[in-house]
Formats: sequence, C-alpha cells, structure tokens
Amino acid sequence: MLDIHQVLVMQDNYVYLLRDPATGATAVVDPAEAEPVLAALARTGWKLSHILNTHHHWDHVDGNLALKQATGCQVYGAARDRGDIPGLDVALGEGDTVELGAITAQVMAVPGHTQGHLAYWFEADRALFCGDTLFAMGCGRLLGGTAEQMWNSLSRIRDLPDETRVYCAHEYTEANGRFALTLEPDNPALVERMARVRELRRDGRPTVPSLLREERATNPFLRPESPEIQATLGVRGAEPVRVFAETRRRKDAFR
Repeated sequence: MLDIHQVLVMQDNYVYLLRDPATGATAVVDPAEAEPVLAALARTGWKLSHILNTHHHWDHVDGNLALKQATGCQVYGAARDRGDIPGLDVALGEGDTVELGAITAQVMAVPGHTQGHLAYWFEADRALFCGDTLFAMGCGRLLGGTAEQMWNSLSRIRDLPDETRVYCAHEYTEANGRFALTLEPDNPALVERMARVRELRRDGRPTVPSLLREERATNPFLRPESPEIQATLGVRGAEPVRVFAETRRRKDAFR
C-alpha cells in the first residue's frame, strides 16, 4: 500500500508525496514549489526518486528543477508537454505505466483542462492523482482542450471503482459546492456533503481526497443526466456533452 503525505502550498494547492514502503521509492505529484517538498522529505526521512507531473502549468511544475538538482530524481510527464515541463526525463502517454518501486501506476490521458493532461491511477491502492481534471465537486477550466475532450476524460474517471480516492490538486471544494447547489438544490447528498465541507473548512481541515462514489452523487460535472440539472440549465433531454458544456460555461461566470 502507498504511503501518502499531503502537503499544502500556495494557500490552496495540494502536492502529494507517495512512497512504496517495501522499497522506499518516493514520488512527488505536481510540485508547485520545491521548499515545502524538501521540508516534508526532511521530516519524513523519505528520499525522492520521481516527480510525476499531470500537466505543464506553472503551479504544478515550478518546483521540478530545484527538486531534481537537490535529489537527483527523474521527472515524468506527458510527451505532448515536452518542452513545457521543466527537466522532463520520461515522456508518457495513454496506456504507459510508471513503476514506483514495487507499485505500478497506470497513466491515463485525460485532455480537456490542457491537451496533454495526464492522471496517475494506482489501481491496487484505489488512488487517483488527477491534477486539475477532476476536483471535489468540480472540474478544471478548459484552457487548451475542448468540452468534448473534457467530458470524455471525466467519463473515463467516472467509470473507475466507487472506492477510488480522488487526490486533486486544489482546495476548491467549498466554492465548487456553492455552485453545485445553484444547479441541484434538491439533491440531498449534495446538501449533506456541503454541511460537512463547511465544517471541515471552518476548522481549517482539507476536504481532499474525496471518494469517487461521492463525486458521482454530488459533482455536477459528473451528473449531466440529472433531470434537475438539465431543468436548471434549460437543456432538458440534451446529450451529456452539451449539458456538461453549459455547466462549465455557467461555472466560468459564477461568483
């Protein structure tokens, strides 16, 4: 089983340290900054061997070069992002695997937020590191990809097992939930979840990771078939991708 250590950086970014306890191999997912990661490594005594980047945006890769210089680790990321990911050593695509000691991650191409976005699926641990593709009760903006690409990517994630733990890259849950309630206020699972989220955030506690079964029940971006959401958006009977696109458009303008 993976040892997972969550590090909060830059107010609302989550960076994850992953360790195979059998071999000591250790990865960091999306190091926005190097210093907090180095501090966490010093506290845990773990030795960094891998950087796993989900995509090339600065708030996911800015720590790459300093960490590589300090530890000699290798940088993994999308082949499509070659030239945009600092220090990239191993270029990945759909269907590739990453060996973290004795533990294997499957690489999923999940374009939409960006064209080259990847997710890392540790099936044996039911752990998904999905960057900015899927958030707790939200999803990433379309910053290079299309609504159709994003919906296809989210559909693939939606089909993973119920008990999948979703490790997204930002603490956006409360704001996402406020938007979700404008679309589906009569969803009891959503109302109950938001009460828990507000309590966690009042206490300064994280809402991430979440469980995929909970996302299916409350995340509007995974629920285009919901009659209430379709009615709120004025798109009754529309294809899921159209409902998704309108949901994303509304969220972009939500304040």
